[in-house]
Order: sequence, then structure tokens, then C-alpha cells
Amino acid sequence: MTTSAEKSLPAWTRWITARRLRAHAIILALCLWGVCAVDFATPGLFDRAGNIKFQDFLQFPISARLIAQHRAQDLYNDQVLNDHIKAIAGRDTHVFLRYFYGPQVALAFLPLVQLSFLTQALIWATLSLLMYFACIHLLWKLCPALRAHRRLVPICAIAYPPLFHFFVRGQISAPILLCFTLAYLAFEKDRPWLAGIALGFLAFKPQFLVAIPLIFLLGQSWKAFAGLVISAAAQLGFARIYFGSDIMRSYFVTLFHSAGQPATTELAFSPIQMHSLRSFFVLLVPWPTAVLIACLVSAIAVIGLATVIWQSSSPLAIRFPALILAAVLVNPHIYIYDLLALAPAFLLLANFAVENSQTPSVSLLGPLLYLAFLLPLFGPLARWTHLQLSVPVFVAVLWLLWRISSAATKTPGHKLASTESVVV
Repeated sequence: MTTSAEKSLPAWTRWITARRLRAHAIILALCLWGVCAVDFATPGLFDRAGNIKFQDFLQFPISARLIAQHRAQDLYNDQVLNDHIKAIAGRDTHVFLRYFYGPQVALAFLPLVQLSFLTQALIWATLSLLMYFACIHLLWKLCPALRAHRRLVPICAIAYPPLFHFFVRGQISAPILLCFTLAYLAFEKDRPWLAGIALGFLAFKPQFLVAIPLIFLLGQSWKAFAGLVISAAAQLGFARIYFGSDIMRSYFVTLFHSAGQPATTELAFSPIQMHSLRSFFVLLVPWPTAVLIACLVSAIAVIGLATVIWQSSSPLAIRFPALILAAVLVNPHIYIYDLLALAPAFLLLANFAVENSQTPSVSLLGPLLYLAFLLPLFGPLARWTHLQLSVPVFVAVLWLLWRISSAATKTPGHKLASTESVVV
């Protein structure tokens, strides 16, 4: 039975019910993982389409083997990497990978170096899934309004499109989610130093650290900023001591070349698989100079908006998702599998939306989260439409968080519900 309060809410809010969300998530999960099961059901290294299973993972065991063979100087030699791929496949393939990670990343895979590629990939995929669901569980425990939905949350977690993509490609996105999760837990316990240290570990994917340090700096979060800088510097310093200056120089040359001339290091269809401000304008605008200007202006606007939210008196459940959204939008090189980093934002904002469902400014949050969850799956359509719909929705969520935080600041007597007011 619909109450008078529920009738006063917009139609889209009444349409997105827990029952419908559960049905949609089950259908999506069955479609995604059904495709995965059929594709990976073939024995051996190759899937049903003839591609190497966990294809993107190839670079990590190969890099670890080079280090074990005292050939770390070949880490950034594209020909050496792809010769090893051919050796693993046992035949010519269409696969061409480049290693853009710091040399320290490959050290994590040294214990597996004696195993076959497929065994290593399965071990890593299993560990990554455990990491993912552990993060979801830790965050869910801090979301009291979602406890009544103990069945819906795991179904949505399984149906999350970036999870499917990171699994089938064999990517290393789970540690990114872990860094954000640990940072939130530290902020929630009022430990900004530890939060900064956790975020500093993102230095292994430095494109995630374009926006966050600037937001901390502009927002005068000195402890978090110092922890981030120390953590990132310690990681790079360790790599410099362990591998030497020549290898680190090769890494930075590769990294800066990719950043300065991305078109020379990306595949033809890379933009339709990315979900950032840069990919949005690359698809939409045919003039490189205009793309550059649009990216800079929009990135400044996003960082400014996120900084205002971060400085506000809003609950952490609003401020931290704004930080993640800014990190994703300003990230110049973010594929769908790395959108795993948005999982904390979805949980925290869904909890906030349920707790404040009667607040007019919050009523739009649910539909936007629904779209933000689903639209990355339809990224390939941008090949024909030249419009990556996920990006404006991410921006819309950030804008709505700014409106909510501004409303809370202007009316200090009105307190929005948040997980910060609950002892867990």
C-alpha cells in the first residue's frame, strides 16, 4: 500500500523499488556471468572466441619472470613482452600489450612465477574476487539503512558490470578498490594520516592521483595530503632503490609518453571503453586542441566542485563519494574494469538516499545511481553515437552531491542522516 508521503515523491523514485532492483540485478548477473561461463567453458588457454583467457593479465607473470631472470631492464621493451606472449600462446596472436606499470607491481607476482600462466591467472582472479567481496562486506556493515537488504546488496555486487570486465580480462583493479575502502575506513575513524597513506598506494596506478592530491591541498586536508605524498614517495623510492635509476627512467619515459601522446599508445577502440572527461570529449569533439581545452576546463570545474564538497560540513558519506567521482572523472586513462573503484560510492550513496528518502534534494540520487551503475555496460554504443552517457551521469551525481552539501550548509538546523551518527 502506498502512503501519502510516498505519493508525494517523484514518479522515478517510486518506480525504483527494492523488488525491481533485485529482478534487474539478477537478470544482469545471469546475462553477464552466463556469457562468461559459456565463453570460458572450453579447455585450455583459449576461450570459445579464440582469445587468450584473462588476456590483460599476461603482462604481469611475464614481467615477474623477467625480474626473476635478472632481466628487469627489458620490462619496458614492447618486443620482449610480446615475444613472451607468443611463446605462452604457442602461436601468433592478435594480442599486443604494453607494460605501463611501475616495476614494483611485478614483484607481487614473483611467488607464482614457476606456475603456468593459466594457473597464475586463476589464483589472481580468486584473490581479487575475495578482495572485492571483503571490501563490499566491510562497507555494507557501515551502511545501516542497507542492512535490511542483505540479499539485494550481494546480488548487485555480482551484477556490477566492472566486476565482470575486470574478471574476464584478468586486470588488477581489486587493489584500487581496496585502497579506497581502507581510506574510507580510516576517515570514518578520524585517522586522516592513515587514509592518506592508503590512497598513496594508488601510485601503482598514478592516473588515479591526478585529482585527489589537489582536492586535499585545496581543501586544506593537510594530514591526508601528507600521508598520501609520503606513501606514494615511499613506494616510488623503494622501486628506485630496488631496480635502479635506469629502469625507473624507462618507466617514467613510458608513462609520460603515454600521458603526453595518448593516441600513440591506445588501441583504436580505447575511447569507447573509457569513462572519463577526456574520453567523453575525444569521442564528441573532432579537434584535438578543442578536446584539450575542454578537458582542462571541465577537470578544473570537477576538482573545484569536489573541493567545495570536501570542505563542507556534509557527512563523510557525501564527501568521500565526491572524492572518488572526481578521481574517476579526471582520470585520463580509466577503462570500465577500473570503475570498480566506484563501488564504495554506490554503497555509501545508496545508504544515504534510503536514510534521507523524504528529503527533496535527495530524491534524484536514486535514479542517478541506477543509471551510473548500468550505463558503463553500454559504452561500446559510443562507437556510433559518439556520446559516452556514463560520464555526464557521473558529473550529474557530483553536481547533486554539491547541491545536497550546499543545502545542508545553508540550513545548519537541518541534519541529514548519515552513517557517522550511528555507532557500528
